[in-house]
Amino acid sequence: MTPSTLEREDLTRDAEFNKALHGKSAQARGGLSAMRGKNAAAQKAAVDEYFKHWDNKEHVNETDADREARRSEYATLTRHYYNLVTDFYEYGWGASFHFCRFAHGEPFLQAIARHEHYLAKEIGIQKDMKVLDVGCGVGGPAREIAKFTGAHITGLNNNDYQIDRAIHYAESQGLADHLAFVKSDFMQMKFPDNTFDVVYAIEATVHAPELVDVYREIYRVLKPGGTFGVYEWLMTDDYDNDNLEHRRIRLGIEQGDGISSMVTVSEGLQAFQDAGFEMVHHEDLATRPDATPWYYPIAGSFKHMGSVWDLFTIARMTWWGRGLAHRMFGLGESVGVLPKGSQKTADSMALAADCLVKGGQQKLFTPMYLMVGKKPE
Repeated sequence: MTPSTLEREDLTRDAEFNKALHGKSAQARGGLSAMRGKNAAAQKAAVDEYFKHWDNKEHVNETDADREARRSEYATLTRHYYNLVTDFYEYGWGASFHFCRFAHGEPFLQAIARHEHYLAKEIGIQKDMKVLDVGCGVGGPAREIAKFTGAHITGLNNNDYQIDRAIHYAESQGLADHLAFVKSDFMQMKFPDNTFDVVYAIEATVHAPELVDVYREIYRVLKPGGTFGVYEWLMTDDYDNDNLEHRRIRLGIEQGDGISSMVTVSEGLQAFQDAGFEMVHHEDLATRPDATPWYYPIAGSFKHMGSVWDLFTIARMTWWGRGLAHRMFGLGESVGVLPKGSQKTADSMALAADCLVKGGQQKLFTPMYLMVGKKPE
């Protein structure tokens, strides 16, 4: 997309909406505690703005115009998605909003951290490097990688609430000297050319309207000779858009995860190279012969659980755990403890979880296609 067709950032508008919706909940412990502090009118506005792309539509009959409408509003769609789901993610998953591989018997949080360490190793992050985290969430990976490597990491995000929470966590954990967080659209970053030694993105650039354009913007801010590494969400080349079941899986993932339009592995690789990177390595880590599948937590599979401490994480993803959550959020809405739209948001995320599991089982989707590239000297 050309600059003239990108959504124009309005930092004042976004900051005012963030204050109206979230209030002081960025300082809450997270999860359910943070959910209770929302403004009802602002929450309704966020719900309406996000779900206008999905409500009252038979998405299996999706048209090119439907996808283009989502792409043209990618920034608003993504921003409101994370306004709605950030507290749910922290409640059910933790502070690192991504999937990972699992070794046999490996506890959930240990596997999450290892996935982050592996990327840091693959792209050569070292002490005192200037590193950019594109789409940093609430800063979980940035904090872990900063502790692991000693690098200075700048997290970029277009959601004010997530930035507020990332700053809160960094300060509370004594990491403020190693971390900075910036509000910006990754399609039009405000950094000068050739700023960073290394750039990484963990399951974030899938929110871009066009992968090649976000990769080009990353290329621009990366120093010559620098490295970019990404865990990308992609449909595999087994995906057939004319297959209705395949399309339902993709659309369920997109709706429940705030994605305007996913592409295939072949298209992702082409975008990476068209952006100018010299490919160093690419691999679908989801195809590694692991005994424990990457999607086991959202499948609610107790048999793969690596630690008794993971019990509650997995239990929330079972059919009865989701059913209980559905009723809990509905009751919370009815008595005014939780904001309206909480149940609808949780149900949409449950749809995504089901489709992610189906996509993984049928080898149609991967959340961890690793691409590592160099910007030529």
